[in-house]
Amino acid sequence: IAERNRLENRSYKSAIRTLFKKCLTACSAYTEKPGETAKQAVQSSLNLTFSKIDKAVKRGVMHRNAGANQKSRLSTAVKQSLETS
Repeated sequence: IAERNRLENRSYKSAIRTLFKKCLTACSAYTEKPGETAKQAVQSSLNLTFSKIDKAVKRGVMHRNAGANQKSRLSTAVKQSLETS
């Protein structure tokens, strides 16, 4: 049981890290070349990442404050990239 839970937790954490990085790269792409499609890519990646973080918190993979901290960091980065361009 513990091994199964460890593997599930690991996959959630890995997915969150991957989505986080994809969202940051989408932000940098939007900053370099602003456009409507790039903006939609940023929004969709942000929504996916938020959803995955919320699910991880709900399942107990990460603490809710840690999830809130990651969401805050991500939304700040997105807001900065959208405002600069």
